[in-house]
Amino acid sequence: MKLTAKLKLIPSEEQRPLLHNTLQRANAACNTISELAWTEKTFNKLKLQKCCYYDIRETFGLSAQMTIRALGKVADSYKKDKATKRQFKKHGAFPYDARLLSYDVEQQTVSIRTLAGRQQMAFEAGQHQLDLLQYQAGESKLAFIRGHFYLLATCDVPNEAPMLTDDFMGVDMGIVNLATTNDGERYSGKHLNRVRNRNLRLRRKLQKKGTKSAKRLLKKRSGREKRFAQDVNHCISKAIVEKAKRTGHGIGLEDLTGIRERVRLRKSQRTQLHSWNFADLGHKILYKAFRKGVPVRLVDPAYTSQQCSCCGHTARQNRPNQSTFQCTSCGFSAHADVNAAINIGRRASVNAPYAGTLSV
Repeated sequence: MKLTAKLKLIPSEEQRPLLHNTLQRANAACNTISELAWTEKTFNKLKLQKCCYYDIRETFGLSAQMTIRALGKVADSYKKDKATKRQFKKHGAFPYDARLLSYDVEQQTVSIRTLAGRQQMAFEAGQHQLDLLQYQAGESKLAFIRGHFYLLATCDVPNEAPMLTDDFMGVDMGIVNLATTNDGERYSGKHLNRVRNRNLRLRRKLQKKGTKSAKRLLKKRSGREKRFAQDVNHCISKAIVEKAKRTGHGIGLEDLTGIRERVRLRKSQRTQLHSWNFADLGHKILYKAFRKGVPVRLVDPAYTSQQCSCCGHTARQNRPNQSTFQCTSCGFSAHADVNAAINIGRRASVNAPYAGTLSV
């Protein structure tokens, strides 16, 4: 599985402008190549190389390999579609390969090509990133993020052998409880939702004020909530996958694709629904499970919260409120999310036509 190790570069005062100039010049070259590709309707890398390789090298003063990577970046950007001309930001991430960049993991240094030649500089990384670097393969990207330079290194990490099991642990994803397993463990979203509501009020206040200082503060705070939510999802997904691996279970998830279009809510609830990042949590569970060899299956989410996990009776009246499940047929009662997780686990365990094993 390909994962990314994010490393923070520590350039000296003399090296910082070299990295700035390298990114600016490389992206300017990419814009020139993109203009040519769009005008000539030529999007193949080899054809672009024949058209403008020498001109790009001479005009922008790039090395041979940096020119090749600039051509590759433009060609890759048009692979998704060719309906829109691509424009590259001044400090957009630029790809580096083994000819332009080499790592010394023990010393935590890199040798990186700039417009002024090779530069040796240190980098900071946690133990997790250092472990990933053992499997570094392919390109890395030099990125300028919030005033700092980073290397985003691609690592081809081996996966554990797939686990064979017919027992699946159901996981119900929600807003009040971000995740609930069928054994009753709940991962509350109370703190995350409180942070989101506080940030929403602050954004509204600053947007209404509209001064330069308010706009500076908005820019400074941009992305914080997203990073916080991603960290919460990382912690939850890691705990769920480790439990499934330890107990020998697969993981069953609801297929929530298109839920925002299907669900009808009051206006006051729409912000909460549209800030619910269930897809991010599901993806993190998926790739962590894939690394550990834990099978994951998607199941039909229809009526999982209204169906009794004891007798199978399905009715809207079974769930009088968000947290309570009380079967009107057999009298079974439980937390509503736990009851839903049990149903999800059972649907994943049976060989239902809808259930399909996910792959990364």
